[in-house]
Formats: sequence, C-alpha cells, structure tokens
Amino acid sequence: MKTYTFHVNGMHCQACVLMTESELQDVSYITKAKTSLEKHSVEVTGDFGDKSLEVIAEELSNVLTKHGYSLSVEKRVRAKQWSDFKIAIPIAISFAAVFVILQKIGIVNLVNTGSVSYGTAFIIGIIASLSTCMAVVGGLLLSMSASFAKEGDKIKPQLLFHGGRIASFFILGGVIGAIGSAFQLNTSTTFVLSLIIGTVMLILGVNLLDIFGWVKKLQPTMPKFFSKHALGVSKLNHTLTPALVGIATFFLPCGFTQSMQLYTLTTGTFLQGGFMMLSFALGTLPVLALISFSSFSIRNSSKAGIFFKSAGLIVIMFALFNLINSFVVIGLLPPVFNF
Repeated sequence: MKTYTFHVNGMHCQACVLMTESELQDVSYITKAKTSLEKHSVEVTGDFGDKSLEVIAEELSNVLTKHGYSLSVEKRVRAKQWSDFKIAIPIAISFAAVFVILQKIGIVNLVNTGSVSYGTAFIIGIIASLSTCMAVVGGLLLSMSASFAKEGDKIKPQLLFHGGRIASFFILGGVIGAIGSAFQLNTSTTFVLSLIIGTVMLILGVNLLDIFGWVKKLQPTMPKFFSKHALGVSKLNHTLTPALVGIATFFLPCGFTQSMQLYTLTTGTFLQGGFMMLSFALGTLPVLALISFSSFSIRNSSKAGIFFKSAGLIVIMFALFNLINSFVVIGLLPPVFNF
C-alpha cells in the first residue's frame, strides 16, 4: 500500500471535492482518497504495483475526465484570461439592462415575495445550471444515465430524475418556508438573512470569474455528512434510484441552491417557499435535460471563460442588488432602485 499526492485540474467548489473523492474511491485498487480544495490536490492510498506516477495520474484522470477533472504530477498554472472581460462585461451590462426593462414591464417580477421574485429565482436557476457547481449535478446525472443505459433503459430514469428533483425542490422548499414562519422572523432577522444571502451570492459571483483563487475557501458548504450520503444514493441499484438521486441534489453543496434555500426561509409560508425553490429548479431544468440526452458541457467549450466571467458579473449584480435592498428595507439607505 502506497500513498501519492496528485494535483487536480478543473476544481471549483466543495462539490468538486466530493465528486473526485467518490469517483476515485470506486477504483478497485484505491482504498482511500482525500481531496483538498485549498491546495487543488488529492491524496490517494492503494496498491499501485510498479506503476509510475505518470501512469497512475493518467489512469485516474480517465476515471475523472467525464466530470471535467484531470490529475497531474506537476501543478499546472492556468492563465487567468483577463481578455475575456472585453466580451464578458458588455454581455453582463446588456443582461442587466434587459433585466431592468423586464422588471419595469412586469415580466420578470411574476410574483413578488420581497427583493427576490419567482422570475429572478428562475434566472438564477439558469445561471446555476450552467455554472461549475451544477456541473457536479450534471456529472451525477451522466453517471446514473450510463448505468441504466447499459440495461437498455434510457428514457424512464431521466423522467424519474427530473420529476423527483422538481417535486423535492417544491416540497422541501415549502418545508423551509414553513420553518421560517414558525420562527416568525422579524425585520432584523430578515435583514441578517438577506445580508448572508447577498454575501454568499457575491462570493459565488467572484468565484465564477476564476480570477481570485482564495475566494473558493470562503464558499459555504452543506455539511459533508449530508452531501456524501446524497452522492451515495447514486450508487444504489434500484428502479427508483433516479428519483432518489433527483431528490438528493437538494442537499448537494451548490452555493446557488444554498443561497436560495436561505432566502426561502424568509418567505414565511409553505406555498411561497415551495414556489420559490420550484422556480429555481425549473430554471435549471433546460440545461439538465440537455445533459440527459447529450454530452453537452459548457466547461469544455472554447468560450467557457467568457461565459463564466459573464455569469459571474451577472451574479455579482444580483448580489449587490440584494445587499442594497436589504439596507433600504431597514432604513439605512434611501430607495436606490425604483423597480
């Protein structure tokens, strides 16, 4: 038994840690895998025989490549691609202008539940579905699909996954909303939660820019106990496994999901909480459905850097919008946005 440490390329968040550990521990000759997001490395223990470090890295990379990760003996320095901002900034500004116009004419603000509407939650869901966090859900979906495809069943597992995911987001979102009502959140508590939500989204947005590596350490995560069990569900071999995997995605460490869960706590009712998380889940549906029936992945696109920087700037705008509104609600700032 030997222990080696390899550099992991393609990691972005805590969900990447869980995914790499889970996949590597399924390799027959690996007994333990421990991934570090801070160091972008993984420590693996197993019986490697007389294989060289380069051969081991290549073999394990083949296991991880479907999820967008690879291992290397030497650390690879990635260029930060500042030039992507030349296109990303105009895209983000254009999106913000369209969003303001849609708010003005009442299309995005479908049902107002405070500073975040159902329409806004839907748009955040779209961004999340294309982000690095949702890549883990997509990878989970592809892995599950592959195992069922071997048995000749391609359609039913997909329908069960998406149905279970949408239903669970509505029901569990409703539960969170009901819990919020039980605590009877006052203005001060709502302000603190809004502040936390805005800060989490700000961290997510800066992380998507892929410029400041240290920001990854600040991302809040779901307790590892829940997340590991959520990933473990996909290992079950049962007809209802796809539906269970869909339900389990509610507990994966995706910062976008967690920020919406926090906001849902402030809605105060089962229905508002349920519809808030349902709107978010429906926003993620188109891309996840596309992943279900194709090898679509924005991460492998040559324009991925531009997309992620555009998405990061848009999320930062949402975060600042939420933070400013929070200070307006408690009277520390005069109304800044009149829409």
